[in-house]
Amino acid sequence: MYYSSIAIIAFIIHIIINNEALKKVETTSENALRLKYRYYLFALIVFYIADAIWGVFHEQRWLIPTYIDTCLFFLSMAISVLLWTISVVAFTENKSKFGKILVGCGLFILAFQAGILIANLFRPVVFSFDAQKEYQALPARDIALFMQMILFLATSVYAFIISFNSEGKKRRHYRTVGFSGIIMAIFITLQMFYPLMPFYSLGCLFGTCIIHTFIYKDKEIEYRAKMEAANQKAYKDGLTGVKNRTAYLETLVDLEISIENGALKEYGVVVFDLNDLKTINDTLGHEEGDKYIKNASKLICAQFNHSPVFRIGGDEFVSILKGSDYERREELADSFIKTIDENQKNGLVVVSSGLAVYQPDTDENYNDVFKRADQLMYERKKALKTSLI
Repeated sequence: MYYSSIAIIAFIIHIIINNEALKKVETTSENALRLKYRYYLFALIVFYIADAIWGVFHEQRWLIPTYIDTCLFFLSMAISVLLWTISVVAFTENKSKFGKILVGCGLFILAFQAGILIANLFRPVVFSFDAQKEYQALPARDIALFMQMILFLATSVYAFIISFNSEGKKRRHYRTVGFSGIIMAIFITLQMFYPLMPFYSLGCLFGTCIIHTFIYKDKEIEYRAKMEAANQKAYKDGLTGVKNRTAYLETLVDLEISIENGALKEYGVVVFDLNDLKTINDTLGHEEGDKYIKNASKLICAQFNHSPVFRIGGDEFVSILKGSDYERREELADSFIKTIDENQKNGLVVVSSGLAVYQPDTDENYNDVFKRADQLMYERKKALKTSLI
């Protein structure tokens, strides 16, 4: 059980430290590297399981199960070497011939391993069992391990060479890959000389721990930052920088849920509409029209600076008031009206607005509140136009 215990411990630590990396992700170009590394991690899981089971089977002298598991052990080992090589080449983002050669060598090692395992069925060349059912390592096994060791060293050299032309985090990451390859090469060498010791499992464990600590954490932070930026961009209006209609619709869903479960009991809605935007576009051009929209957006955000502001149409904005802005809603609305009155006198941005609050006794949903605010906004727009006459 000593042999199996090492593989079991390696398996458990592998699952713990690589929990995030093992999770399923979408098959996209953004996730290509994550997927390749994920496949490598899954190949190691198969290897750890085969290694752990092998110790039990061999100790119990179950010859046929041990033979089958030994084949799985060597095959999963070769697959993991190939997937490691593919991951390293993809990680370096270097499309040189040397990278392709490394992947080709990984494929050759896998084919060689499969071939000698098939040959071993007819004539022992990789491993055998003596009369006492003790495992015996044979020359073809050492040749396969030697080739794997050379490939790991080659990937290390490859990573170190690329690191010389890199800076900052990338240089540190490439050097980490190089050191991981060297560690694996050392443990493969030990495995060659000590067949009944789980050195390969230990090498894989140390290698992935180093990758996780010095590379994957950084990459995960970068990935999350990119995803967050993409999400922000998806919910942001490109012209004004306020939240867009998509964000508005999702906010309404959350708002209705909060009302239903009692988490939110009061809120206000302010509907805004820009006066004379069409006239500005027609007479001065859309560039001036865009400036008008931006200035209107800044005006709204400055007044209702503790509430989300959404652009839901070309000249339409909405703000949903909660907390302190809700408590000061009348003051804020009156102040905004006075600002707009002054703007109209001075030929500046003019925005009509209407405020309504949620009335739990009569309002069935958000739409009822919005309609009242919208109606008040149109009355305000009419009043502003009348004052010009």
